[in-house]
Amino acid sequence: MLNRRIFIHSAVAATAALSAPRVLGQTKPRVVVIGGGAGGATVARYLAKDAAGALDVTLIEPNATYYTCFFSNLYLGGFREFESLAHGYDAIAAAGVTLVQDMAAGVDPAARTVTLAGGGVLPYDRLVISPGIDFVEGSVPGWTLADAEVMPHAYKAGPQTQLLKAQIEAMPEGGLFCMVAPPNPYRCPPGPYERVSMVAHMLTQMNPTAKILVLDPKEKYSKQALFEEGWQKHYSGMVEWIGPDMGGNVVEVRPGSMEVLIDGEVQKVDVCNVIPGQMAGAIAAAAGVTDATGWAPVDPATMQARADANIYVLGDASAQGDMPKSAFSANSQAKVAAMAIRAELTGSKLFPAKYSNTCWSLIAPEDGVKVGASYEPTPEKIASVESFISQTGEDAALRKATYEESLGWYEGITADIFG
Repeated sequence: MLNRRIFIHSAVAATAALSAPRVLGQTKPRVVVIGGGAGGATVARYLAKDAAGALDVTLIEPNATYYTCFFSNLYLGGFREFESLAHGYDAIAAAGVTLVQDMAAGVDPAARTVTLAGGGVLPYDRLVISPGIDFVEGSVPGWTLADAEVMPHAYKAGPQTQLLKAQIEAMPEGGLFCMVAPPNPYRCPPGPYERVSMVAHMLTQMNPTAKILVLDPKEKYSKQALFEEGWQKHYSGMVEWIGPDMGGNVVEVRPGSMEVLIDGEVQKVDVCNVIPGQMAGAIAAAAGVTDATGWAPVDPATMQARADANIYVLGDASAQGDMPKSAFSANSQAKVAAMAIRAELTGSKLFPAKYSNTCWSLIAPEDGVKVGASYEPTPEKIASVESFISQTGEDAALRKATYEESLGWYEGITADIFG
């Protein structure tokens, strides 16, 4: 039902009849995709499917199994098994995409080649970069990526997610969980606060006298009224949020002693989830498509990099305007990019770009909320044209239906991404 409906809007723009393919030299036009997440896997699959053999599509991804960051909070809360987040690439390979299990180490835009960590070199006619995020070293004083084994970020799903859950389960009775929230912009704006909700739910089940401390450099955050209402209703007295007016923006961590300094005051904690400042995955900078912000500006109508028309940047790594950095956004952008690449390389029709996004969050069992919008390109950016958000005070039946809708979305989008 929802699984079939939810992608129709984006898919209509992404399916166009092909004219005879244009031959470059003696080979098919070559499209190389870096990154097998929501953006990269989607664009590779749609290029192979809709070009019907007219393009040579290669997907570079170092991991054989992809764990979705979206819905990983539900694993932390005990609502999903870890393996339910795991997805492979067999169906994408069966669709005609060449899989290269390696890391992209460099890009030569002049030669149009990608160098692999293993030493191989792949030529391309068009390159798609969808590497997700990397972390800004020094954005949280006292924390480096090496400290993630002590104070995990768990903002790239996989072992970090498992580590954080194990730490929460091992907290002493009445212990303190601390989250250092990230500055804007970052992956999945409601994500940290859904995580707080899921940790709170788990603690009510196994450690009900424990406390949660959220240190936030932002004055406001996505779905704030909804989360605050939910925390008061389901976890009264457990969650304390400290914004910049109370020192949430002047935070230092000491991983060795499990301490947090809040505006100079020392607080001992039992678990510390540090979510640092973020930037585009490093390969985007290596390709020369990022700017001083650390993100890659793109053409709103096609997702082409502003710095290089032969390179497209999708998902979290892109600086495109109003769309949040989310899996739904990346999937939507990938379909527009696939259509644009096919039009360039095969002469197929290019339809006007349309984008959409919805972000669901679970606050407590069967208490789901959502925010979303539809978008269209302007000369300056991808702009929101219509939006919606759950309201405070909604009845339990509506919140349950919203949660069930999110479950259908997860099944639908992962099928659409990975085949």
